[in-house]
Amino acid sequence: MAVSRRAALAGMMGMGAALAGCAQAPAIVVPQAVPRSPATARVVTDPEGIGLNAVIDLSHSNSVADFNTVRLNSSIMAVIHKATEGFDWADPRYAERRVQAEAAGLLWGAYHFGTFQHSGAEQAATFLAVAQPGPTTVMALDLELNERAPANSMDITRAEEFVGAIMAATGRLPLVYVHPVWADGEPVGGSHRTLGGAIRRNSILAACDLWLADYRSRPELPRAWSQTGWRLWQYTGDEGGGPFRTFARGVVGIDRCDRNLFGGDAPGLGRYWMGQAGGAAGV
Repeated sequence: MAVSRRAALAGMMGMGAALAGCAQAPAIVVPQAVPRSPATARVVTDPEGIGLNAVIDLSHSNSVADFNTVRLNSSIMAVIHKATEGFDWADPRYAERRVQAEAAGLLWGAYHFGTFQHSGAEQAATFLAVAQPGPTTVMALDLELNERAPANSMDITRAEEFVGAIMAATGRLPLVYVHPVWADGEPVGGSHRTLGGAIRRNSILAACDLWLADYRSRPELPRAWSQTGWRLWQYTGDEGGGPFRTFARGVVGIDRCDRNLFGGDAPGLGRYWMGQAGGAAGV
């Protein structure tokens, strides 16, 4: 994800209260996200759901010592790695780490950081060429403010083009990684940039499974996903923050990484990964 998005997720929205979570524990109980109100209220209720702390996401900026150590000494089951950004940048560690992670028995995924320059279709072509998604590769679009160059943030039109091109080429929809404020078309950060409109329920983006980015203990759902909920919840970044601050967020074999909950149990994660990668929906 973006290098400095921790400030946007944590500073903009605030931190949540500490809850139980641990890299070694296979599952933790967390509050499920609830829909945001039509206004900008941040108050949410506290229904509880189960989240599996078994998915990490990485880029070349994260140091990985050994994926075998990750698989054997933690609860981690899946890795989603950055493959591309914009039209012409490829993560230099993507290909080698894919081989290493899959050899270690980890499920593999690839994400694209969207930008404004070039059409969504052109960016999708770059992503597919680099990611080389196979039948068990989960794909994702990282849709957020580009804090290094706010004017180069992907807008809703390019995001929809990207997803449409992925669907046309593979027959599958990617996950969409997004914060509720950004998804609902509200301004973010000092630049007051927006997505260019709220994601609506009839958008192809809302047909994708939600990878929720929210570092509070009681996250909110973007309105487009208020009926379907989140599939993955990134609850903390590799620079810290988030609700589980009293427990270790590190993973043996990796210096630091983003941590994500899956909305289900371990067998469900395996079924989902194979099903989503193969085009089927649900657990």
